[in-house]
Amino acid sequence: MRFSEVEIRHIAIAIAALTIAFAFAFAPYPPFYHLKSVLYSLPLSFIAIVTAFFCHEMAHKYVGQKYGYWSEFRMFPQGLMFALFLGIFFGVVFAAPGAVTIWGMPTREESGKISIAGPATNIFIAGMFLILASLPTSLSYLFIIIAFINAFLAFFNLLPIGPLDGLKVFAWNKIVYGTALIISLLFLALVYLSF
Repeated sequence: MRFSEVEIRHIAIAIAALTIAFAFAFAPYPPFYHLKSVLYSLPLSFIAIVTAFFCHEMAHKYVGQKYGYWSEFRMFPQGLMFALFLGIFFGVVFAAPGAVTIWGMPTREESGKISIAGPATNIFIAGMFLILASLPTSLSYLFIIIAFINAFLAFFNLLPIGPLDGLKVFAWNKIVYGTALIISLLFLALVYLSF
């Protein structure tokens, strides 16, 4: 894949901001009074962000470039600031960190395939970590968290509304859309039962 300096900078800023926001959200106690718990959560948060957000966006980029389109990630500064605000002050994260922008005029099929690449990647990662979480290991909690974030990101992005991936996938192929949505919901249910 090809990356510009601007894109690399935007990706790095987005990963850093989301890592901090999720570290506060993962902290088991009120973060203002337990800085150690926030610092302890940073590695978990970083791993979760890389496997979910970064892989999701890079899947869009890869397929977009395979079709010959200029595809680059651009952060959404206001969305990142909002994520930090919610994570730090309320311990929850609702993020719109940015997206891969496709320059050109893709067909409905191309647009659908570019769009499904992100959620499909999250579904694959969620499934892989659900399997790992079922093994007897001290890392089960980490694996469940990663599976949850990936399953949730897949489900959320498959909602057929606004600029989300789901609308373009639905317009292209309703069978692919329905299958992906059902699998993401199934994985969310499996994660819920694992807690």
